[in-house]
Amino acid sequence: MSEIKNLKPECIWRNFYKLTQVPRPSGHLEKIQQFLLDFGKEAGVEVFKDPADNIVMRKPASPGMENKKGVILQAHMDMVPQKTPESTHNFETDPIEPWIDGEWVKAKGTTLGADNGLGVAAIMAIMEDKTLKHGPINALITADEETGMFGANALPENELQGDILMNLDSEHWGKFVIGSAGGIDVTATLDYKEVETDADDAAVKVTVKGLRGGHSGLEIHEGRGNANKLLVRLVREAIEDYEARLASWQGGNMRNAIPFKAEAVLTLPKENVEALKELAQDWLEDFTDEYKGIESGIEVICEDVETPKMEVPVEIQDNLIDAIYACHDGVIRMIPSYPSVVETSSNLAIINIGGGKASLQILARSSREDMKDYIVKTLESCFNMAGMKVETAGSYGGWDPNPDSEILNLLLKEYKELFGSEGIVQVDHAGLECSVILGKYPWLDVVSLGPTMKSPHTTTERALIETVEPFWTLLKKTLEDIPEK
Repeated sequence: MSEIKNLKPECIWRNFYKLTQVPRPSGHLEKIQQFLLDFGKEAGVEVFKDPADNIVMRKPASPGMENKKGVILQAHMDMVPQKTPESTHNFETDPIEPWIDGEWVKAKGTTLGADNGLGVAAIMAIMEDKTLKHGPINALITADEETGMFGANALPENELQGDILMNLDSEHWGKFVIGSAGGIDVTATLDYKEVETDADDAAVKVTVKGLRGGHSGLEIHEGRGNANKLLVRLVREAIEDYEARLASWQGGNMRNAIPFKAEAVLTLPKENVEALKELAQDWLEDFTDEYKGIESGIEVICEDVETPKMEVPVEIQDNLIDAIYACHDGVIRMIPSYPSVVETSSNLAIINIGGGKASLQILARSSREDMKDYIVKTLESCFNMAGMKVETAGSYGGWDPNPDSEILNLLLKEYKELFGSEGIVQVDHAGLECSVILGKYPWLDVVSLGPTMKSPHTTTERALIETVEPFWTLLKKTLEDIPEK
């Protein structure tokens, strides 16, 4: 596992390996914050934790480069905690286990944390290197980006010092992002009074799993299966045709990840259990055919379980199932002027039903504020008809593209000179903290870049080794050539 420390460039992979050894799941950042504070002190730069729990570092300009424009390097410290069903990993205490698989670095049984650990590692390499030539640099390493951009949203307005923001959270080497979608969390809840289960009924836990999951912004256009949306089709038919009743439902665990697993406990007359299991097999065949070429490991499993004492009352059950069925999930439309980029989407990310409480969580995204409002009202209308309470939180705006950006054009020039090919300029559907930071520092000239990563937010997350060294080369050269004020 420590072999990744020997990869080139050593300064980035060494620091990334150190990051994998420090637990840093979203919401539990005390250890990584202390690690970064200690690192900054050892590197001899100014370092502090701000009121928003972000870590800020400041490195003065190299001698003779004091008149260069100030650069803010930005990444986020938290990682999405996903693991395989058989993994016993505890993200709050255990280190990640990275390993080299051919041209990729992966993790054993978990997310890798290259999103955004490689960006943080690059910042660390900049901060500790005494030989680099550069103007004044600030580093902003934000807290809890993955769960709602909380660190960026609470960023003090007079904290950063600089003219240029280079976000290191993009995932396609050679592509330079100059715009991204806004987003908003939509939560629908309902309290209900449980009813007693028929004492003669049996219970079956139905599980849909084996889906690819993925990033609900970057990969939403690929048409991957959403475990919640697949499961509701089976459950509804079981209720209609086999007298099934819903006792509980758990599906998904991250707001910005496409759910790859969902399970529901159903009660039903004992004589209908075998028919339910046959129904599950029929749906497995349908799902496998529907998602041919996209999903290859879909499973639909039925397990006999102890019959719960309580379940959801019929009228509430029917309303909830209708709401899950009707809830929009996936792409709504593409950007008319960039037809290859998603404009508006929603992800039915998390469902929890049981114990008298129901909760559905959706992350809606759009690069247009009016379309973001449209999808929110669409979801509100759906859940209101089910008698649910709908709340929104964590809204952030989109990042409007600026193709005339000075830092973008410098990067494109350097990229062509260094590597002999044209860089690609793009707008992402993923939410980036750039839009939030621009709301507080509107004068910043902003671009996002990074080495290539695949399948962030999943247990197949991986980083392409060969892209990290050119990324580092370009970053160093660009910092050296930043224009003067």
